[in-house]
Parts: sequence; structure tokens; C-alpha cells
Amino acid sequence: MKKIKKIAFIGMGLINSSLVRDLKEKNFYQKSAAFSRTKKTRDTLKKLRIVDKVEDNYKNTVRDADIIVVGVPVEAFTKVIKSISCHLKPGAIVTDVGSVKKSLIKISEEVLPKQVDFVPGHPIAGTENSGPEAGFKGLFKGGYCIITPSSKTSKDSLEVVIKMWNLVGMKVDIMEADYHDMVLAITSHIPHIIAYSIVGTVANLEKSIKTEVIKYAASGFKDFTRIAASDPIMWRDIMLSNKSSILKMLKIFKNDLSKLEEAIKKQDSKFLLNLFSKTRKIRKRITK
Repeated sequence: MKKIKKIAFIGMGLINSSLVRDLKEKNFYQKSAAFSRTKKTRDTLKKLRIVDKVEDNYKNTVRDADIIVVGVPVEAFTKVIKSISCHLKPGAIVTDVGSVKKSLIKISEEVLPKQVDFVPGHPIAGTENSGPEAGFKGLFKGGYCIITPSSKTSKDSLEVVIKMWNLVGMKVDIMEADYHDMVLAITSHIPHIIAYSIVGTVANLEKSIKTEVIKYAASGFKDFTRIAASDPIMWRDIMLSNKSSILKMLKIFKNDLSKLEEAIKKQDSKFLLNLFSKTRKIRKRITK
């Protein structure tokens, strides 16, 4: 594997700030740089001292970098790629940590120089918290990272990115971008839609009822809606960027929900028991 002299991070939210902590401990690179748009985040990074250089411009951040890890909301990805493309050295590897893959591959292939490789990545990890202060060592340990190389991704660059995620404790799966976006629509994106929606329903209740709901919210409700505290800009962008896959999965989900509603109306206890028994078994398999 090529020696990583410099790694650059664009965007220092939970994922990138956790990744740099782990990679620093593993001596994956010799020096690091990070870019953030806001002075507040840059000041926080300087206090945390998790990167060698904190920059306020793309050029200095990516100059001479062997690997550039882009960790920004999906809708900001295009601007970032266009801004850094002319400053990348030949042989550089650009990778990302986003939850949508197909659209990012298309943009990267249109914008990045031919001598620069794009290796799309998606570490399945996170919490509802955001910002560099939310990052911590060990976030990725035992989890999965899905990599969706395109036909233009070189084997050598792919191996470097796989090695990077293995080093921080992740198991890597290779997947087609279309399939990734469909799988993530049902396993991540729609659960977030449901969480945001149910909290929105509570917010729209009459004041007296809403007060009681909040007061008596059980641990199940709190656990279920925890992800509704996630970064709203990031999730807005994910919904719009993965629109096609999300709408397909939502159609299936709405159909299943209609069947459940009809069973409750008809007091169809057999249907309800069968459904709940089947889903209970599936849930137990997921948590093993």
C-alpha cells in the first residue's frame, strides 16, 4: 500500500472528527489538514488539536494530500468537488462518508481530473450528535463500511480505502451504488422519516395533549425518536438526493401500513398476531 504522507478532511462533523482521532492513533498518515467553513468550528478544531493544520480554504487543505475525505451534507458535495478539483495532485484519492452514492459518483466522474480516483464510501456509524466535539475514538469499531466503486475506480485506490476503514475496526462490503441507495433507503432513510414525522405529529397536537405526551413519553418513544435529533440539513439533503429509492420504499411501506390500518379497523386479531410475531423474530435476528 502507498505511504500516506498527508490526509485532508473537508467537513469536520461527527464522522470525520471521529475518523481522524482513530487514524491518528493508528499512525495511518504523517500529517493532516482539515477545512471548515465556519470560524467557530475552526476554533473548536484548534482547541481539540486532532489535526495538524486547520484551514479556511480548500487549496491549502488539499495541497499535496494523498487522501481527501469529504464529509459534508450531500447537497454541498458538488460545490466541494468543484472547488478542490484543480488543487489535487495526480494520484490523489478522494473518498467520502455520505449516505447516498449514485449521485455522488456521477458528479465526481464529471468534475474530478482523470489522474484522481474517487472511491465512494459509507461507514454505517453515527449518533444523533454533530460537530467535531461530538467525535470520539472507537465509533467505527465492529461496524460495516460499504464501498461502492465505479468502473473507473482503480484497484490500488480501492485497497487503500479498504485498509483505512479496516484499520479503525470496520468490516468492508463492496456493493453497487444503486443497490446501496435502495438498501439504505429502507434501513436508514425511511426510519428517519418516520421518527421526524411522529415527533412532528406530537408538535401539532393540541397544547394540553402535547404537554402530557412529552411528560409521559416512555423510554420506547424516546429511543424510537432519538434519531429525530439528527442534523436537519444533512437529512434534508439525503432525502432529496436519494429521492427515487426513498419513494419506491415509501410506496411499499405505505401499502403495508394501510393493511395494518385495515386489520385494526376490522379487529383482525389473527393478522395482527401473525404480523407482530413475524416481525418480532426478524428484530431478534437483527440484534444478535
